[in-house]
Amino acid sequence: MRSGFALAILLLSGLAATPVVAGPVAELKLIAEHPVDGMRGGNLSGLAMCRDGLWAVSDRDDDRIYRLDTSSDVWKAEKYGLDVPPVPDSGLPWGLRSRTKAASFIRGGDLDFEGISCDSVGNRYIVSESHAAVLRVPFSGDYGDTEWLKIAPSMVREARASGMLLHFNALFEGLAVNPEGNQIWLAAERERRGLISIKRPQSVWDCDGACVLLSEAGQRMQPAQFPGAKAVSKDFADLALFNGKLFTLERNAFQICRRDTITAQVEMCWSYAEDSLVPNRRYPQAYGLAEALVIDADGAWMGIDNNFGPRVDGEKRPMVYRFAAPAGGWSAKP
Repeated sequence: MRSGFALAILLLSGLAATPVVAGPVAELKLIAEHPVDGMRGGNLSGLAMCRDGLWAVSDRDDDRIYRLDTSSDVWKAEKYGLDVPPVPDSGLPWGLRSRTKAASFIRGGDLDFEGISCDSVGNRYIVSESHAAVLRVPFSGDYGDTEWLKIAPSMVREARASGMLLHFNALFEGLAVNPEGNQIWLAAERERRGLISIKRPQSVWDCDGACVLLSEAGQRMQPAQFPGAKAVSKDFADLALFNGKLFTLERNAFQICRRDTITAQVEMCWSYAEDSLVPNRRYPQAYGLAEALVIDADGAWMGIDNNFGPRVDGEKRPMVYRFAAPAGGWSAKP
């Protein structure tokens, strides 16, 4: 009875948080783009601005993260090796885990790092999509001194009960951590997409009330600038936390949306389609490729995971785009 009641509450809360954004959204202005050299596995899948610079992860590299040297137009990825301990059981079913393991032999990246975030001290938190787990890399000490967060299994159970984390390669795609390092938001990618919050009152990360802030299905049209635009699954590609608000990277809609951290309700969205889909920047791939997001007062850093595929202009390296902050700033009202 208790679990059935909890499921009803989760589904109702997901419906209540379903965003309704009326009218056109403002376009962000692209002001710079930077190819990234030196990422062994390519596939830039996460960005974070930490106290010691800009950091990146690749979903093909399990044993390293990268600090980006941004001193020139072409950025250099500096490797920092990781000694990753065995992954704990998060409660994902055997079928999902076995498909991930099989895929890793073909493409690389058993851990499938899909997002990175930092607290105010500089500790890095990295989400493993394939294992629905979060790795903590301390700011000080040896980079081999990493640990998996102890997350209560109720988190995965609630997410799956609400329709998320059911499909291969459609699990956690991004995360954001608060400055104090005691709350994490996780983004489930698609079919259903959603947002989850966990907190750390003691040593175990757990739900504070309901874990699931949003669970949402459905499709939406790709932007008109996208060649052969069609209806595709709503998705989340990354999360960022700025000035007490969550910012979701909505890859297939080519939008960044500001959301409430408690309800996940959309407050404002901005499109990045116009400048990122000019002919020379297009990729001959069927979906959006933005996978990494950092928000600051002056704008947004956005990482492109091109799966080694070239743009129309021939550029094959991972790219980081810089967009200017919208008129009125990220706190602008509709």
